[in-house]
Amino acid sequence: MTFLENPNCLLSRRNRIQFLVTLLVNIAPFAHGLGIGWMSPVMRDLTTDQSPLNFPVLVEDVSWIGSLVGIGAMIGNILAGTLINRIGRKPVMFGLAFPALIFWSLVYYVQSVEYLYVGRLMAGLTNGAFYVVLPTFLSEIADDNIRGRLGSMILLTVNTGVLTGYIVSSHFDYFTAPPFIIAVPICYIIGNFLFPETPIHLIRKGKFQKAKESFQFYKNIRRDDIKAESEFEDLKLKVIKAEAEQAKSFDYRDFITKPAFKAYASGAVVLIANQFSASFCVSSYLSTIFAASHTTLDMTMCTIVIGSVQIVGTYATTLLCDKYGRRILMLVSSSGAAICLAIFGTYTYFAKIYNLTAVGWLPLVILACYVFLCNIGLVGCVFVLLLEFFPTKIRSVCVSTFIVILSGMVFLALKIFPICVAEWGISVTMWCCSVSTTLCFFYFYFFLVETKGKSLLEN
Repeated sequence: MTFLENPNCLLSRRNRIQFLVTLLVNIAPFAHGLGIGWMSPVMRDLTTDQSPLNFPVLVEDVSWIGSLVGIGAMIGNILAGTLINRIGRKPVMFGLAFPALIFWSLVYYVQSVEYLYVGRLMAGLTNGAFYVVLPTFLSEIADDNIRGRLGSMILLTVNTGVLTGYIVSSHFDYFTAPPFIIAVPICYIIGNFLFPETPIHLIRKGKFQKAKESFQFYKNIRRDDIKAESEFEDLKLKVIKAEAEQAKSFDYRDFITKPAFKAYASGAVVLIANQFSASFCVSSYLSTIFAASHTTLDMTMCTIVIGSVQIVGTYATTLLCDKYGRRILMLVSSSGAAICLAIFGTYTYFAKIYNLTAVGWLPLVILACYVFLCNIGLVGCVFVLLLEFFPTKIRSVCVSTFIVILSGMVFLALKIFPICVAEWGISVTMWCCSVSTTLCFFYFYFFLVETKGKSLLEN
């Protein structure tokens, strides 16, 4: 068997269209990550004498600029969750580009801090919507054996965009980048014309011929393939049966079953581990954290290194998620992140008392290990797990609800993290995050069930 004949190879005949479409739709997460990475150093400069703007920006303003992305994400979650089954995956995916276009336009034509508020709100709206629609879209076009890898690529492209944003903001001034970056969401719009709606959604809408054509497109199979014909008919029967059962018996009791409560508990702990391990706060307040660590290294270089490590971590997730399973990645990620947070807190505690310039490189090494370990599980597996936790009947409602909750937790974490650092210091803040992550590790060890290879049409 050659490399390309391996059914698990993303470039095999069966998988290559699914992989290429995944690359196209991930332009939206890349554009969002680009905005996060570009804004991070810019927010640091807005309150200094080096501010590129001709009006004052206060520290409180910067905290709102940083955290409003969470409010926008909640709005995007709700809109996408409401529309995804009514109008389809493709129309919602088209809509992702327009808030991003508004964000970059407001950043470029900024006249007051309110422009940045609205811009970040729009960026968050795109963020929240694609975290609902893209995992659903990819799970419906992907085969079970590669679904984890394709789904985890969302975080990989976000982090690639973050690193690109770090580099762009370090080498170009404020008003140079936006006119060129705005081309990215435009490319995303063009790319969306190249592929059809998912076969599962078309079956649910009774458009069986279009569903069959969509199935053949994504599986890259010939129209006269008898085996593929049988496979499509099997999928159609499963979807119709699931829809009939849902329409017949869907009521509040579906939400209070034992499997549902187990899914709620696992989903809640995954969200807590994702946000209160400080994973997103570290990315957003990286310069502040490095300054508090008394490192002697160049801040720009440290930022780019961390951005690169994020990419390596999420890429590792795409390689390991379907091979070793979700549970082992979550265990390694949570335990490793907790240890790194504890060590970083201890280092910063002693850095205030003793002169540690001889090991001034250590904060970068600790944070690089932390970011890598976070991204292989606590960050990289979140959306794959949320899709696989819940029973079929309540999956769409629960996933949408939990992603809205996650967006709210993003806002909360981004608001309270700098307050905690100011009140308690960076050491105590990191120790608290370490304790939270350790508790999540014990939950994963005793209660987390492996979902690798699970069909989304199964309960």
